[in-house]
Amino acid sequence: MTRVAAIDCGTNSIRLLIADADAGGADDGGTVLTDVVRLMEVVRLGQGVDRTGMFDPVALERTLRATDRYAALCREHDVEAVRFVATSATRDASNRQVFLDGVRDALGVDAEVISGTEEAALSFAGAVSILRPQHRAPRLVVDIGGGSTELVVGAGVPTASFSMDIGCVRMTERHLHDDPPSQDQIAAASADVRRALDVAARTVPLGSVGTVVGVAGSVTTVTAHALGLDSYRPDRINGASLPTGIVLAACQDLLLMDREDRAALPSMHPGRVDVIGAGALVWFEVVSRVAAEVESAGGRLAEVVTSEHDILDGIALSVLSVLARG
Repeated sequence: MTRVAAIDCGTNSIRLLIADADAGGADDGGTVLTDVVRLMEVVRLGQGVDRTGMFDPVALERTLRATDRYAALCREHDVEAVRFVATSATRDASNRQVFLDGVRDALGVDAEVISGTEEAALSFAGAVSILRPQHRAPRLVVDIGGGSTELVVGAGVPTASFSMDIGCVRMTERHLHDDPPSQDQIAAASADVRRALDVAARTVPLGSVGTVVGVAGSVTTVTAHALGLDSYRPDRINGASLPTGIVLAACQDLLLMDREDRAALPSMHPGRVDVIGAGALVWFEVVSRVAAEVESAGGRLAEVVTSEHDILDGIALSVLSVLARG
């Protein structure tokens, strides 16, 4: 057993996974991760970055305080190695060095500002770890973040990927200003996502997809709503296979709710209330587009799978790989 830590800092949240990794422990000889600590805090690091190109000082302070808390937990649990990965917002911020220096001071390791391509590969590794043989390949993993959405397709390993500058925070700030959003605002946001998908489809063969796997907070929140859960239940959400129509209906429901009604949902995280409408819109457009392309190719996308295992698990697995190489 090797105890590793993975930290994923995105546009909307910062998450920590401390896990015991058992190389060769899976039935197929792969690595089994056993959670020791799994936490998420909504810090909204990317607040305003799409408009200003810089981190907001208050958002930066929130994120570094959370990083300090995560560093303390790593010390408490005797972590052997840690990897801190930063994604969309940090790629875009001109004052990112202040953030990178703060992470180094807290954890003693450098934050890695990874590309959209590497983000997609890490998400794929984490997400497909829950799938079973009946989930047909190629598998398309969709990771909807605050500032970007990664699409990655493959069987055992990724074969194509694309990162779209489309996410729940970015779409909220660009388009969905009213409560609930107006039809004109929804139309503008949908058009934005569809343009991004037009570009992505030149790289990622959407019509060949056998299984769609959605990960991250927007998708898991839509799934919790579709399941009608009385609280957020990762055990029910992880691995859930829902009919495509049910997923699309849940997306539309969340998009059209006002803030008060969303906040009252028992499975809703308070930090997602104001951005879940945009996250649901992105998920609706992605699932709709894939279903249409699969149908055009003579197939049918009957179900959509949700995974609670995502880039965070992929980061943890990558830490083990580095340690194994010495």
